[in-house]
Amino acid sequence: MVLFINACVRSQSRTKRLADELLKRIGEPIRELRLLDVDMPRVDENYLKTRDALLEKEAYDSPMFVLAREFAAAEKIVVAAPYWDLSFPAALKQYFELINAMGITFAYTSDGFPKPLCKANVLYYVTTAGGAFCPEEYGYGYVKALAENFYGIADVKLIKAVGFDVDGADESKILQEAIGRLAKDAGL
Repeated sequence: MVLFINACVRSQSRTKRLADELLKRIGEPIRELRLLDVDMPRVDENYLKTRDALLEKEAYDSPMFVLAREFAAAEKIVVAAPYWDLSFPAALKQYFELINAMGITFAYTSDGFPKPLCKANVLYYVTTAGGAFCPEEYGYGYVKALAENFYGIADVKLIKAVGFDVDGADESKILQEAIGRLAKDAGL
């Protein structure tokens, strides 16, 4: 199963259109998780106390960990997140805070390093930007570091298209060129 984590906000999202093309090419059953439709709890002290108590009891079947269990069980993961303010929409950060559950998505080894517990062997990170300034070390870099170091997903691929809002830019052409690079960029 492909877990599609949709962090797009706009109904006509360019990022979503690019992700949809990727998902068609992957051609496997998809479970879409639209983050705007997820009622995510506020990660505050009470949340952390509850979470930590459940994890200490190894109560991994708690409803609190539905998202973490789903992420850990996915065979492939596609994240669609527009490039905003040197990162991605806040809902995606909150999602990662919720799925980072010790004993479900990762554990720690005796020397204190993360031990991955996720099944996925590939994560595709799809993003678009209005301008040309879209350094990989920000939004994508954060997700890549989590995927590789905590979740054990060694194959993390960046699919991006930039420059949509530059004066004189041809939005359709930019999107079509990115779609044309999908086979190369996604390794499909």
